[in-house]
Amino acid sequence: MIVAPVEGGLYAIVDGQHRTTAAMLRGIEKVPCQVVQADRAQQAAAYAAVNGNITKTTPQQLFHAKLTAGNKEAQELAEACSAAGVEISRRNLILAKMKVGQTLAVRALSRCLCEYGRETLITALQCITETADGNAGFVRATIIEGLCEALHESSRRDAGEALLRAMDGFSFPDVWGEITDGRDQIFPATVRRLFVEKVIEHLKAHDTPSQQAA
Repeated sequence: MIVAPVEGGLYAIVDGQHRTTAAMLRGIEKVPCQVVQADRAQQAAAYAAVNGNITKTTPQQLFHAKLTAGNKEAQELAEACSAAGVEISRRNLILAKMKVGQTLAVRALSRCLCEYGRETLITALQCITETADGNAGFVRATIIEGLCEALHESSRRDAGEALLRAMDGFSFPDVWGEITDGRDQIFPATVRRLFVEKVIEHLKAHDTPSQQAA
């Protein structure tokens, strides 16, 4: 086990969490460890490096470890999410328990930030969190990617009241149900493409005459 000293005379576990927990459950009070000198950022960076390759660690945990370590990409993603009222949860949550803006889709968020850019990602997320009742539980990978793709294809990459007003009448639960209900198996790429088409169709129906002419 690898530990690093922290305030209060305690030690933070950098590697060996599972072995320590197993020892505690068996009533073992002491385990061998190696002490390393590392500040909080270094501890987080070491955790991300070690557990990302060895221990089954969730993408959310790795994201927060990288964020604490000052990773540039993690910071950029956190800032974009914050601008849209989105929170990457540290722990797994079932959809029914999610609050407005909570998500587990860190990989989809990262991909969209890289492929479509900060403004398009923020706009896509705002289409979820700032319409209707906030659409709790719908900041999902397929929906995030589908919205970014739809905004890119329809050249609506900038946030604006007109776009949010149009999306306010878009029912995420109903559209999701139309696409997925009654299908035993459907590929995520197919769901995303059908979702993109639904969004574009909805936006065209709410275009002004000048937008339609363009």
